[in-house]
Amino acid sequence: MGNDVNESFENLYNDSIKNNVTFGKNVTGKIIEITSKGEIFVDLGYKADGIIPKNEYSFNMDDNPNDEFKIGDTITAEILKMNDGTGNVLLSYKKIKISQKYEEFEKRVSNNEIFSGEIKQIDKNGIVTYVDNVRIFIPLSLSGIKNTDSLNDYIGQKIDFKIIEYEPNSKKIIGSNKIINDEKRLGIETNFWNTVEIGKNYNGKVVKINPYGAFVDLGGVQGLLHISEITWKKNANANDYLTDNQEIPVIIKDIDKENKKIQLSYPLKQPNPWDNISEKYNINDVVKVTIKKFMPFGAFAELEDGIEGLVHISQITDERIAKPDDKLKLGQIVDAKIIGMNIENKKIELSIKEVQDNNWKNEISQVDGITYETAEN
Repeated sequence: MGNDVNESFENLYNDSIKNNVTFGKNVTGKIIEITSKGEIFVDLGYKADGIIPKNEYSFNMDDNPNDEFKIGDTITAEILKMNDGTGNVLLSYKKIKISQKYEEFEKRVSNNEIFSGEIKQIDKNGIVTYVDNVRIFIPLSLSGIKNTDSLNDYIGQKIDFKIIEYEPNSKKIIGSNKIINDEKRLGIETNFWNTVEIGKNYNGKVVKINPYGAFVDLGGVQGLLHISEITWKKNANANDYLTDNQEIPVIIKDIDKENKKIQLSYPLKQPNPWDNISEKYNINDVVKVTIKKFMPFGAFAELEDGIEGLVHISQITDERIAKPDDKLKLGQIVDAKIIGMNIENKKIELSIKEVQDNNWKNEISQVDGITYETAEN
């Protein structure tokens, strides 16, 4: 009898050696059952089956074996005991599981993949999230979230990120949402500069307005729409024609790829009023003009939008004056005679004194809503 017992133990030991079923070893077997309690029974090719209790399946007790395995799948586990007290080999999968997850995680990191995780913690320093129980820290400056936002509102939300720093030994893992946006922007910009050409039409959005023009977003790249491309009117202000976030059609006028600069034109700009100037005005015509600008040598007066003429100081009045605003006021409307035209150079010479009877004797002029009564000569 004693010999039979010894022989039986010897056979078990030999079987265990043959199948590598010994304490502390990792073994691979086929899953033969997953119980409602989350226990996994494994055929190890050994006289006794292996069992992975629910608490040895994962460090996260919410993990469900049925989400990962089915009967017939193979699984690798660590042997904790040769006998769990009920005749089964006690196995643990959780160390293997987390090791595999880290391997998969490292592979995804090396492939520069985008991860997605739920925000578990957030404060002024940053975000804590997890991917398969791997803890990732995302500094707030790299999260895409403003420090002025109500940070707690982000708890439970998903965030996309890439890993920018990974130290396996210290388990220091830093993520960044900003790098994803930077890469998208770079891709958009690269595609834009590869396809942009003079004359190409875009639907843009006004993102910034200055008196001299507006910057228009063309889809990741901005171009300048100068005020001279918006209106023919002199000394105009772009704020009078465009508004922030307004969508407008634009055309590529000029490209400087080296300095990444774009100049735009505006197809909705009115036709050049100088194109048919000779059909509207002739020398000796008397026209109503608006005083727009003073210079030491005279005043510029507007005939219509985009058309201005010069009234030399000697052509303002027969009186001796030191400067134009001794007799005129900005915004004042007066009659003037066209005494010279140079259409090629877009110049018109005007004279007020030649029609001064229309302007100075008992005239009341309206200037910017204020009434000015001019003195008689």
